[in-house]
Amino acid sequence: MLVSANVVMMATASAPSPIYPLYRARWGLSVTMLTVIFAVYVVGLLGALLTVGSLSDHMGRRPVLAAALLVAAASTAIFWTADGVVSLLAARVVQGIATGAATGALAAGLVEFSPTGRPHLGPTMTAVGTSFGMAAGAGTVGLLVPLTSRPDAYVFPVLTCTFVVLAAVVLAMPGTRAPRAGGLALLRPRVRVPREARPAFLASIPALVAGWSVTGLFLALTPSLVSNVLHVRSGAAGGLSIAALFLANSVGGLWSVRHTARLATLLGAVLLALGAAGLAVAMALASPVVYAGGSVVAGLGVGLTFNGNLRAISEVTGATSRSEVFSAVYVISYAALSLPALAAGFAAPFWGLETTGYLYVGFVGVLSIGAALRAARPRAHSPLGGRIGAASQTGSRRRPHSEGIRHRVHFDDRGIS
Repeated sequence: MLVSANVVMMATASAPSPIYPLYRARWGLSVTMLTVIFAVYVVGLLGALLTVGSLSDHMGRRPVLAAALLVAAASTAIFWTADGVVSLLAARVVQGIATGAATGALAAGLVEFSPTGRPHLGPTMTAVGTSFGMAAGAGTVGLLVPLTSRPDAYVFPVLTCTFVVLAAVVLAMPGTRAPRAGGLALLRPRVRVPREARPAFLASIPALVAGWSVTGLFLALTPSLVSNVLHVRSGAAGGLSIAALFLANSVGGLWSVRHTARLATLLGAVLLALGAAGLAVAMALASPVVYAGGSVVAGLGVGLTFNGNLRAISEVTGATSRSEVFSAVYVISYAALSLPALAAGFAAPFWGLETTGYLYVGFVGVLSIGAALRAARPRAHSPLGGRIGAASQTGSRRRPHSEGIRHRVHFDDRGIS
C-alpha cells in the first residue's frame, strides 16, 4: 500500500506538465509563468519538508501519511475546478505541501516494511516508485491530450477520489512506530542530518543535484522545447518525452541494486553526462529521435545515482531519524529540481528557448562530470560504498541499525566498518 501511495503521489506531481501548453493557450500564459507555476510546487514541498518532514518519526507514519494524502486530494480538487492562473498557483502550492509531508514518512515506512536481510529493498522501492509514478502521470495525461481539449476534467476527479481511498486504507494499516513526545517542536524549519549519516549525505550531493536538475528540465520545459525547438506539434509528445525519462529512471533504479552504491553513482553520473550531450545534439539537429535517446540515457543515469545514494545513506541511518534524514535528502533534491528550471524560465524570454536549453543541458553535463570524478576518488567517495569493484551484495550483508542505537562509523578505502 505504501508503494501505491508513493506512485500515485508522484504521478500527480507530473500530471500537470503535459497540460501546460493547453493552459498556456487557454489563459494566455507565458513560458516564464508556466515555469513559476512549476516552481511554486517546490516552494510548498520544501516548506513542508523543513517543518513536518520528520514529524512521522514522532507521531508515527500512518497519521502523517493519511493527512498528507487528504491534503493531496484537496490539491487535485483545486486543479479540477481551476479557472485561471491563481487557481493553478494555489493547486501547485497545496500539492507541494502534500508531497513534502508524505515524502519522509513514505521513504521511512518502506524501509521499515522491508524484509529482514534485505535492507536495500526499501530505498529501491522508494526510488523506483518515485520514477515510475512520474512516468505514469506524465505518460497517461500525455496520451489524453490529443483526445480532448480538457484532459484535466478527467484526470483530477479520478485522482481526488483515489487519494481519499488511499488515506482511509493507510489509517487501517498496522503502525511501524509508536508516537513519542517532541513532535510539535519540529515545526520550526530546519534541516538536520545525524552525525553518523553526514559523510554519506555530503558525498551524495553532487550526483543528487545533477540528476534532479535534468528532471526539472523535463518537468518544466520539455513540452515547450518539443513544440518550439524540435517542431513536434503532437500534444502527446511532451508527456511521452517525460514518461521516457522516468521509465528509464525506474530501470536505472532496479539496475543499481546489482552494484555497490559507489559504482551505481559512477555509472549514473557518466550516463547523465552522455544524456545531456545527447539532448544538446537533438536540439541542434531538431531531432525528436535523438531527443528520445538522450532522455532514456539521462533517465538511466538519474535512477542509478538516486537509488545508489539512497541506499548508502539508509545503511548508516538509525531507525529513530530515518524520516528526518530522508527529508534532508529531498530538500537538496527538490531545490535542484526547481531552482535551475526557474532560472531557465526567466532566461528564456531574453535568450530564447533554444539557447536556454543549451545552457541548461551544459549545466547538467558539468555537474555530472563533477559527480563522476568524485565517485572515482576512493577516499572522497568511500561513504557511498567502498571499492568500485566490490560485490553488489556488500550493502545487503551489513547489519541494520537497531532501534534507537547510534553506531560508530569508521571510513577507510574499503568502505564502512
